[in-house]
Amino acid sequence: MRKTLTALLLAAALPTLAMASPAEGPRGPAPDCGMAAHGEHRGPGMDMFKDLNLTPEQREQFAKLMHERKDNPREITRKYLDKLPEADKQAMKKELETARQEHDKAIRAILTPEQQKLFDQHKQEREKQRAEREEFEAWKAERDSKKQ
Repeated sequence: MRKTLTALLLAAALPTLAMASPAEGPRGPAPDCGMAAHGEHRGPGMDMFKDLNLTPEQREQFAKLMHERKDNPREITRKYLDKLPEADKQAMKKELETARQEHDKAIRAILTPEQQKLFDQHKQEREKQRAEREEFEAWKAERDSKKQ
């Protein structure tokens, strides 16, 4: 009886353990387009390139194309946001900030205190990088306006 009960408990626990183990890694399965080996362009939408077996030339062209398109949606968004009245811009900014704070709060609720400290450090580093990038963009815009 005891052996049967032990075997039954073990058999019941195995599927749970198998489901809990990450078989795909932290970002899901890597696309097999030849780019994953280099750590490039992983993420949503890359499954459509999975079985293409791109040549090195195709990978280079693909990477160039993806890099060129990277800022295009931002430019389009900025073009339409510039047409919004200031009150709508401020309301949108406030709503985005509130959503970001709620998201951070939900993330922090999942983390242990040690992980929260590390998360906060990463967040501060990211904010510093963002500020440096904004300073650089402002400097670049000022430089370009002086050239004209």
